[in-house]
Amino acid sequence: MKAPERFYDFEKDISGCGVFGVINTKRELIGGDMPIRAMCSMHDRGNGLGGGFAAYGIYPDMADKYAFHLMSDTQSGLKQAEEILSQFAVVLHSEPIPTRSTLAVKNPPIVWRYFLTPKMGQDRPQWRDYAESDYMVAVVMHINKKTPAFVFSSGKNMGAFKGVGFPEDIAEFFRLDEYKAYIWTGHNRFPTNTPGWWGGAHPFTLLDWSIVHNGEISSYGINRRYLCEHDYECTLMTDTEVVAYELDLLVRKHGLSLRMCSWVFAPPFWDEIDRMPEEQKKAFTALRMVYGGALLNGPFAILVSDGKCLMGLNDRIKLRPLLVAERGDNVFMSSEEGAIRDVCPELDSVWAPKAGEPVIVPLDA
Repeated sequence: MKAPERFYDFEKDISGCGVFGVINTKRELIGGDMPIRAMCSMHDRGNGLGGGFAAYGIYPDMADKYAFHLMSDTQSGLKQAEEILSQFAVVLHSEPIPTRSTLAVKNPPIVWRYFLTPKMGQDRPQWRDYAESDYMVAVVMHINKKTPAFVFSSGKNMGAFKGVGFPEDIAEFFRLDEYKAYIWTGHNRFPTNTPGWWGGAHPFTLLDWSIVHNGEISSYGINRRYLCEHDYECTLMTDTEVVAYELDLLVRKHGLSLRMCSWVFAPPFWDEIDRMPEEQKKAFTALRMVYGGALLNGPFAILVSDGKCLMGLNDRIKLRPLLVAERGDNVFMSSEEGAIRDVCPELDSVWAPKAGEPVIVPLDA
């Protein structure tokens, strides 16, 4: 490809993905209208090829059960996934995810939800020695790899709702105005180098983890190979998928704190490490050497939740925008201050986090 001779005449679409998140630290429920309205104000950050939301606290009557959200283009694909679920778990209740018809969402897949518990002990057909969380991760990977269906949410008392369309279209389709949650995240997608399709929309989830992302994970190939060594299957054809799986690996399995995980994702540069005091230098060198395959390269702003907190993180040179604001017990994170002020005009504070510095807001004990 040859660059234009008059580069300043070159037309570039400056739209980019938009993210929004809100957490109420007292676990007071927030109606779906708030995140929907915030995402509507960032409409031009997407192109209609992906939108979605994650919500925590939406299934209080089944709070101790795994809530699997599945999508499939065909009934036969869904049936294959159901056969695997019945083999590995006890399905206590299943139903279609409530939706409403909307002209903006064309040819949606079949979307279904299952509330289940894992089969234990000798009832497990395989992975008998796995801990419960590892077992459920293996079930998700097995369905996503072996069937035409996809598990797009698998946590407890939470759910992801996503698809091809603008966020407001997806919210209308999934009737998200009828839900209430104490943590919400939203995403407006502008696909660049990966396809815009239902399974590839954000949020990406695994167990209680959910992530929305503005930018590009240019280290996707390295990250994917690293995850394959730890039995994670990347099948959703979008770079952001690796972040959800790395969070599960580093925090849940390896025991790193979210703060340490942020140092893996967006570590200091080597010249910064060289100037650190000796003990600190050893620690950061060890992190980079052990978790080099998990480092996230490229421009990004991510919002992460596990149902216990909301975290925002930029890449280490802040190539994507991220704002944080507070009002009472609510903390907001977004690509644009305008999206926050649209749902909460009066704020106690607002700031932009430094590059590579996470903002972690936990629920009150």
